[in-house]
Amino acid sequence: MPSDFSRTLALLRKEKKISQRTAAGDLGVSQALLSHYENGLREPGLSFVVRAADYYGVSCDYLLGRSMARDGSAVPSERMEQHGEASQMQQQVAQAAALLLELAEQTGSRQLPREMSAYLSTVIYKAYRYVYMADPDGVEAVFRTPREQFEYLCDAQIKEQELRIRAAASGAEGFGIQAEELHSGMLSPDEISKRYPERAGAFLTVLQQVSDAIDTLGKNMQTVQYK
Repeated sequence: MPSDFSRTLALLRKEKKISQRTAAGDLGVSQALLSHYENGLREPGLSFVVRAADYYGVSCDYLLGRSMARDGSAVPSERMEQHGEASQMQQQVAQAAALLLELAEQTGSRQLPREMSAYLSTVIYKAYRYVYMADPDGVEAVFRTPREQFEYLCDAQIKEQELRIRAAASGAEGFGIQAEELHSGMLSPDEISKRYPERAGAFLTVLQQVSDAIDTLGKNMQTVQYK
């Protein structure tokens, strides 16, 4: 059972503002067993997962950490491929980028949308250069920055832009960013689903895919370190 399950199970109960004893009684288990589930000490059976999902009004995929959308609409990449929907990923990325910029504007910051646009532009440029390099007929002279330099310069610019984004997102001053007073909250995955019901699916699916990928990468790196 994924570690996300125990964390999500506990968070949903606290969000509902009920005691562990009350939740255990409603779910038909002892308080001690529910405590073990919430702390990751025991793995529940499928019937309990279904009951808990119904009880908290979420999908089993959300409860198991397989979707960042409570209704399970953010589909993991491997399931998209199994259902022949991998071609949708390009559209989802474009839609997610557009919504991300809109969310940046909703913070009330004048600088954050600009910094995010610059960051995404650099990533696009770098990715395009990689594709262009693979073309045997490509003429490198069309770019001012030489092939042997652009990757490192892009990485340096991306890191600087990340510092500026972090400052702008918090309303702090630094790295060329001026202090601003921002609108707080309204950025949680659940809130995004409520505010943007027609576009949240693509956004949360992209988040879910990257979350799965980096989680797998982290586990693989830990395995290598212990060998």
